[in-house]
Amino acid sequence: MSYSWVGAPTEFNGTNELTGGDSATENLNQWYQSGDQAYIIVSSGMVLLMVPGIAFLYSGLARRKSALSLIWVVMMSFSVVVFQWYFWGYSLALSSTATNGFIGNLDHFGLRNVLGAPSPGSPLIPELLYSFYQMQFCAVTSALVIGSVAERGRVIPAMVFVFFWATLVYCPVACWAWNVNGWGFQYGVLDYAGGGPVEIGSGVSALAYSWVLGRRNEKMMLNFRPHNISLITLGTVFLWFGWLGFNGGSAFGANLRAAMACWNSCLTAMFAAMTWCLMDYRLAKKWSLVGWCSGTISGLVAATPASGVITPWASIALGVVSGVVCNYSTKFKFLVGIDDALDVFAEHGVGGIVGLIFNAFFAADYIIGLDGVNTGITGGFLNHNYRLLYVQIAYIVACCSYMFVVSAIIAKAIDMIPGLHLRASEEAELLGMDDDQHGEFAYDYVEVRRDYLAWTPADNVQKQDGVHVEPQHGILAHQDIAKSQHAPSTPPEPEKTAASE
Repeated sequence: MSYSWVGAPTEFNGTNELTGGDSATENLNQWYQSGDQAYIIVSSGMVLLMVPGIAFLYSGLARRKSALSLIWVVMMSFSVVVFQWYFWGYSLALSSTATNGFIGNLDHFGLRNVLGAPSPGSPLIPELLYSFYQMQFCAVTSALVIGSVAERGRVIPAMVFVFFWATLVYCPVACWAWNVNGWGFQYGVLDYAGGGPVEIGSGVSALAYSWVLGRRNEKMMLNFRPHNISLITLGTVFLWFGWLGFNGGSAFGANLRAAMACWNSCLTAMFAAMTWCLMDYRLAKKWSLVGWCSGTISGLVAATPASGVITPWASIALGVVSGVVCNYSTKFKFLVGIDDALDVFAEHGVGGIVGLIFNAFFAADYIIGLDGVNTGITGGFLNHNYRLLYVQIAYIVACCSYMFVVSAIIAKAIDMIPGLHLRASEEAELLGMDDDQHGEFAYDYVEVRRDYLAWTPADNVQKQDGVHVEPQHGILAHQDIAKSQHAPSTPPEPEKTAASE
């Protein structure tokens, strides 16, 4: 059964304010509804599925010779985050006893005293469940960021970066936005599910990492296209499914706000997808599936900070605007000369900014109050709260500047440590990250052979043993390397003597 009053199902009166009480003798579930807990547990699993979704998406966007490497870095980043979040990440981000407004303390180090007390995010669920759900957010953000290693980054230094990035970049900004004592929270920022920590965080940090890492070798970029659009689509569908847990679950209960967030997420995503396809069609006169996937993701990104805050008709407008703005933003990397290979900034960074600005204009108090907890919160321009515009802009500027600068410093510091340089060698880039870093291939040797034949035409006459076949098409650098490796050695000239002269 539900209940008719505002707030938690029942007033918390546990025998221990930190843990809720002694679970050996008391029922610590008594202050919560099982439906809310079940919904957030399922939502956690849905968000977790976004990590392999990102892996498939990034793998499909890359070339075949580095496809497996991107799956590896994304999945391994999840391993790093699970440890980091348990170790001190949750405490640094969301410990309610920290009062400085910028970063948490270590009161919950190693999940100490995280059990059955109401969570700092919502009284609808216990802190143990809240901490697990929030871990998935950090994992998804790290997975998005680390795609910036695409096709030229070494994987172990990237994992070192993930640990320190989660500690020094993600946790502080999550504290700003969601900690009850965070300066953004106290200032009145409306960031429903992570426009700052997740979307701006992933986009701006990926841009910073790509800047430090450097551009890919342009001689190897001829005729570059995503190698597997089916994988891109599969990854997008995984992300879409997980995003319903990401945005819906951020209501922290099985309530009307969760339903509204899911509705708004789908509306924004689909209108952004249609808009992106139309934007691409005007140039190529073709209907691009990659364009549909890119538009869907940009819409889901924009819906992240706004889906539980704005009205459905505003979500439709958000989808159109985010589709246009994010599509044009893919040109930004060329203007600044940073090789953001997977357009993380254009889709996630810019999409998050658009969603946060929409909150300033279209946030509605009756949408926010649909969870039965956050009643009485004033929305944006719709509720004559004109102050929210500069609050949101100040928050956006703070997130962008802090996350870019600190991410770049962390990446550069790691790059300067002997043995942890971020960039792979030119030979490794030519060979591909799969072979150089892993010794495994996404498609095994059948696809390696097919790739070779794709730029070396077949001959009717079978070659004899020892005859060197030189690639005839494709990347010129491949031909140059093949020539240098099989060039005949020149015998040394005989020394001149007086008699020979």
